[in-house]
Amino acid sequence: MSLSAVLDALALPAEAKVEQRIPKKLLVEQGAPTAADKRQIQDGIEELMWVAALKPTNIGVPVFRDSEREYLEVAVLTVQFRTNAKVPRLLELIHRAIPYPVLLAASFHDADKACAGVSAAHKRFNQNEAGKFVVDEVLTTSAIALDALPSASVQGFMAAMGLSHQPNRDLFALYQGWVDCIVGLAVAGVAGRFVRPASPEQTQQMRAFMQNRAHLLGELSALRSQASKEKQMNRLVELNLSIKRLESQLAANQSALIAS
Repeated sequence: MSLSAVLDALALPAEAKVEQRIPKKLLVEQGAPTAADKRQIQDGIEELMWVAALKPTNIGVPVFRDSEREYLEVAVLTVQFRTNAKVPRLLELIHRAIPYPVLLAASFHDADKACAGVSAAHKRFNQNEAGKFVVDEVLTTSAIALDALPSASVQGFMAAMGLSHQPNRDLFALYQGWVDCIVGLAVAGVAGRFVRPASPEQTQQMRAFMQNRAHLLGELSALRSQASKEKQMNRLVELNLSIKRLESQLAANQSALIAS
């Protein structure tokens, strides 16, 4: 999957296209709180492009406003990361720097393999500073290898990402549709198939399952590391029992995730 393939799948109208390069200087000024972040932007990003601005005037979807959020438009961006880039941090910085909800398609290297991914993050008002906003959790797909045929899950994800397939009640609902697709593909890595969540509530349920799975995998890795170094038999038995318990929880978590 390439960045151009993602854009083709979105099927954005010509009226929404911007096709402007975003200078890294602007990104540094708007989204780099530390000197290390500024260096990462300069060293890790090859190119950042503003592809399209989705507004009521060009896609016919109303704006969204409530006490927490205001979605006047949705920005579609692409970014090409260099080999040394700290991708998770840079994704966060880009989402923080743009004053609109962003659908971001990225190309990067993962374990020396050329990959692509898509990320999104809802935004809400900063209650402590007027005119500012806070980025919710950045949700991203797993790395998708560019040098391999897309799996059935990736094909399903791409088919679901089309603009015409998203809710059109308002821009928040539209953006949530893309968030649902991203979560669905993340779940596919465990469930073995892409299933688009039927509602925001199911999306939250899937996210909770994935977060619990990550927590269990972290604990399991730590216990296995301890067990490999343990010399006392009694302690080794305790560790192995704990490992078995976590493995059972992990299996149950996976079964629940597949069934959701």
